[in-house]
Amino acid sequence: MPPFNTPDWMLAALQERREQHLFRSTKVITSPQTTHLRQADKDYLAFCSNDYLGLANHPMLKQTMADAALSYGVGSGASHLVCGHLDIHEKLEQALCEWLGYERVLLFSTGYMANLAVISALGSKQHPILMDKLNHASLIDGARLSEATFKRYLHNNVASAAKHMASLGQAGVLATDGIFSMDGDRAPLSELARLAAEQGWLLMVDDAHGLGCMGEAGKGSLALENLSAQQVPFLMGTFGKAFGVAGAFVACSHDMADYLTQFARPYIYTTAMPPAVAATVLASLQLIQSEEGERRRETLASNVTLLRQRAEAWPYEMMPSDSAIQPLLIGSSEQALRISYELEQRGIMCKAIRPPTVPPNTARLRITLSAEHSHGEVGHLCDTLDAIFHDVSK
Repeated sequence: MPPFNTPDWMLAALQERREQHLFRSTKVITSPQTTHLRQADKDYLAFCSNDYLGLANHPMLKQTMADAALSYGVGSGASHLVCGHLDIHEKLEQALCEWLGYERVLLFSTGYMANLAVISALGSKQHPILMDKLNHASLIDGARLSEATFKRYLHNNVASAAKHMASLGQAGVLATDGIFSMDGDRAPLSELARLAAEQGWLLMVDDAHGLGCMGEAGKGSLALENLSAQQVPFLMGTFGKAFGVAGAFVACSHDMADYLTQFARPYIYTTAMPPAVAATVLASLQLIQSEEGERRRETLASNVTLLRQRAEAWPYEMMPSDSAIQPLLIGSSEQALRISYELEQRGIMCKAIRPPTVPPNTARLRITLSAEHSHGEVGHLCDTLDAIFHDVSK
């Protein structure tokens, strides 16, 4: 095959990323997604997965997917609006409605697509979009795809949100993460819900990192603050994190679901999720609601407590978080990469997160914990970091 002629401007951009210690690349994993991963014929203890409850390799879920594939095949064949909406999709939607107290649920292939769909459909020249400065990229991209005036308020600052609302004049869409993916902290949802109601704005919460693993019965960030479906008209959740599977959903009212069905292009023009995936998500939901799910949430919370206790002695700040996401703020991208590399050399996988994913000078280790981690494994991570920090300080 003849070589490709890569434009000079593209090569220059790549070189700049390398020089700034911001170049990103994929690594091939050759094992199931668990707390123990295999990469390049080497085994690692992993602290970088979003499989918070340790369900991605659960025997019951694997069997469910295999059985469902035999019953339904491996593809849905079309969008939900053509002939791709199977009875198993309907069962999953109804189960989610009953669990979360919403009238309707729409399923999506990914959380990114769900956020693009809702924000781009709701925003318009008449309805501005306002969101937290640290919201997930998919919410930001949804706003950019709409024709709406788009503003971002200071992170978790309700006064800043109110100020922007006043300047925008027209009522629109207020969107926030429930648990922020890179910081692990929680949005002030009760205050935001109160502000949205007072000003006549629609509130949307992306609870990708809360559902399943936080709140009463795993109902996520809304349950932590006792918020109802009426107070949060749009709730987005994903199935690739605590659920351990894949896909996403948006929960809302009947009329709002009908509106999205007419105007949300990523919903209208996308093939429905495979039916075997829907069946496996339904089984995962039942597991999350069971006593085993509660035990897993308790174990995860215990692991978080242990890590934070040990982190008090470290020379770097552990950012405020009671979620499975425990970011260790390093600052320098080069230093964060070095610490991540030293962990890797000792058989621990924990990735450095750098700009532009996070703001400049806030590179970090994004330590993520799972219910599958034992206290001994969390202690081993802490012991290893103790040794690395001691060596780095010399």
